[in-house]
Amino acid sequence: MDHTVDPRVDDYINALPDWQQDICRQVRDLVHSADPDVRETIKRTVRPYFVLQGNICALLAAKDHVNVFLYDGAIVPDPEGIITAGHDNKTARTVAFKQGEKINKRALKRMFQQIIANNRAGGWRKIKASM
Repeated sequence: MDHTVDPRVDDYINALPDWQQDICRQVRDLVHSADPDVRETIKRTVRPYFVLQGNICALLAAKDHVNVFLYDGAIVPDPEGIITAGHDNKTARTVAFKQGEKINKRALKRMFQQIIANNRAGGWRKIKASM
């Protein structure tokens, strides 16, 4: 992928086991492919975040999986059922990937694109208030 990387995100990913690195790199490339203006940073001391006029998602590697936190206010449709946790969460939901699981790139990219569109429209809080 051709995008600007934050070396702190590289450091986070490079410290992980190979299988988690692979997942994080795929998600990183996917969120950047959703919009060329996506930027990456570190928040909460060490966690990689991807932002564009607001948070899009964050990565968190756990012992046996990688969490992708989607900052969508639970308003982005999930027709393919990729959300694994936080269904009733008011700010973010989670897609978790375990070793060997395939990423549904089409569905995840669509969700990223919708979150970005919502951010550009004022953010999920504004959109939710008008629903």
